Amino acid sequence: MIRTLPRTERERRPSYGAGTLNSDLSPSKLIAMDGNHQSDHKHSKTEKKFLRKQIKARHTLLRHEGIETVSYATQILVVANGGLGNGVSRNQLLPVLKKCGLVDALLMPPNKPYSFVRYKTTEESKKAYISLNGKEIVGDVGQKIILYLNFVEKVQWKESGHQALPPGLMVVEEIISPEDEKMLLESINWTEGNVQKSLKHRRVKHFGYEFHYETNNVDKNKPLPGGLPEICDSILEKWLKEGYIKHKPDQLTINQYEPGHGIPAHIDTHSAFEDEIISLSLGAEIVMDFKHSDGVTVPVMLPRRSLLVMTGESRYLWTHGITPRKFDTVQASESHKSGIIISDVGDLTLSKRGIRTSFTFRKVRQTPCNCNYPLVCDSQRKEAPPSVPESDREATQLEQEYVHRVYEEIAGHFSSTRHTPWPRIVEFLKALPSGSVVADIGCGNGKYLGINKELHMIGCDRSQNLVAICRERQYQAFVCDALAVPIRSESCDACISIAVIHHFATAERRVVAVRELVRLLRPGGKALIYVWAMEQEYNKQKSKYLRGNRNSQGRKEEISSDASVQESPVEQTPDVGNQGSACSVPSISDFQEGGCNSSKFTNSKLPIHTNRTSFHSQDLLVPWHLKGNPAKDKPVEQFGTVGSHDPSPVFHRYYHVFCEGELEATCQTLSNVSILQSYYDQGNWCVILQKL
Repeated sequence: MIRTLPRTERERRPSYGAGTLNSDLSPSKLIAMDGNHQSDHKHSKTEKKFLRKQIKARHTLLRHEGIETVSYATQILVVANGGLGNGVSRNQLLPVLKKCGLVDALLMPPNKPYSFVRYKTTEESKKAYISLNGKEIVGDVGQKIILYLNFVEKVQWKESGHQALPPGLMVVEEIISPEDEKMLLESINWTEGNVQKSLKHRRVKHFGYEFHYETNNVDKNKPLPGGLPEICDSILEKWLKEGYIKHKPDQLTINQYEPGHGIPAHIDTHSAFEDEIISLSLGAEIVMDFKHSDGVTVPVMLPRRSLLVMTGESRYLWTHGITPRKFDTVQASESHKSGIIISDVGDLTLSKRGIRTSFTFRKVRQTPCNCNYPLVCDSQRKEAPPSVPESDREATQLEQEYVHRVYEEIAGHFSSTRHTPWPRIVEFLKALPSGSVVADIGCGNGKYLGINKELHMIGCDRSQNLVAICRERQYQAFVCDALAVPIRSESCDACISIAVIHHFATAERRVVAVRELVRLLRPGGKALIYVWAMEQEYNKQKSKYLRGNRNSQGRKEEISSDASVQESPVEQTPDVGNQGSACSVPSISDFQEGGCNSSKFTNSKLPIHTNRTSFHSQDLLVPWHLKGNPAKDKPVEQFGTVGSHDPSPVFHRYYHVFCEGELEATCQTLSNVSILQSYYDQGNWCVILQKL
């Protein structure tokens, strides 16, 4: 079977119809009902309903996936809705298919809502086509799924090349016995000792030294009393003797993960720990993703009772993390228990996650790190805060480090805070004519892609991890830069850009971003743009962003990077009452010269904003506390977590907050647009423009 295709990496996983088929359709009727066949048969209401769903499935597969079905019987069928991306596992689908004949091969591409089955004979595939079309099955997460089958001439799928484990990485299977596993799990007392109660979705306990998540480090001068649990001594001595580890650890962090949750991608701080970091997986298996700075991702299966050993490059250069989900895509063959998950579409299935407990052992470093990776080493790289860029090259570097990289790191947590659509954005989308083609440039997790089912919406974002979340939600989305969108000019009826343009670090780049939106629009097409406002107190009313700060009145605070007002607006400025009126719109040069009563930071370091307070500079770094405690100096998205201690790693995102009139001035640098409406929406400046 040929396996070389798809162009669908960045496209939405479609749904292929809904409802059940309630009638007993004869084989002759089913074959005759194929949309490409001519028939004098008068279809019943049920047959017409089935035919509509068949045609929809066929067209959707062609439009979204490039899969062309045929009108005659072949050995190969595409099973729409029967894919890993729909929560259908190989073990669930294969027995259903086998009832119709001898299955020669079943290909299940990762993250796709369809699969391919090849039968030994055409007669068997015809039997499956007749008996399984419209059949209802229950997915692995309990959802009802209707299968729709069509014949295809050949299967084309591109498999990734051979991958190797990151250098220095080792997985040792069955490193302890089931009896030892039980003993270790029963030894954990979650009610006493140094238990970290404020981490969302997982319980954490430290031994030897407490790991401080707000600094991603330990206090080497404050060891915890008692050292490591005695129960670990004999196990560690055994691993030392057998050569699996070279140093005896003196710090232990125990994490317990509930099904469906994970941990963000990270590198353990170089200056905190020695080279060797080991992690014992208990209770359940898990897939851990290792990512190199050049974008290569290697998914690695960590079986139950296995030991993960990270040294050298895998410890210092590659991030490791666990994607929050309830099922992992894994190898189906029993022989493949650990190591890299190979994208062999003929050997993939789903594995339901269980409660996993990890024992992560490390040795605290007493001297500065002198590893071979100085560019990413906190001991060797003394990094000063970035400056306001003076050139396009500097702006590109700033955005790469303080926008693109950060959103890759925080994508999962960020997405979990982005769920409530903003009313005025919904109003704009629902007012568009049915059938309009709409591009969401900077779509994030796709919150707005499904608002109006009558629109043809496509999204794009610079973050691969956010686009992956869009695809998981069955939206069409792809990765690209908002300054160079690979969509044909004048092909969109409308565009939206929600909380994106304020991430560009120069006025020129912000103009280019608006120009790119306009390029996509057909003449008469409209674009809606939202950016963070410097004015967080407007018309004598504080935005919800500022009102979220219960403890302080005049400090600066953070926003969410998606301009959703209810979830996290932006902040206020001092001297707001002296701002110019919207009736007198200044030119963009006024803002380039430091208007808006803000501090000007040309040739100076960017200030770090204090969350939930007023802005005092237009160009600044806004902290994101990853899964932290929503006390003071926390983003509004953090509310709902528990505890008084802040365990969150902190990332800083670059923002240019817009003064009143600045967004209009940016748009008016283009001669082929008119501004239909401009308004203030809970801490954001907003414009609706039209292409002339």
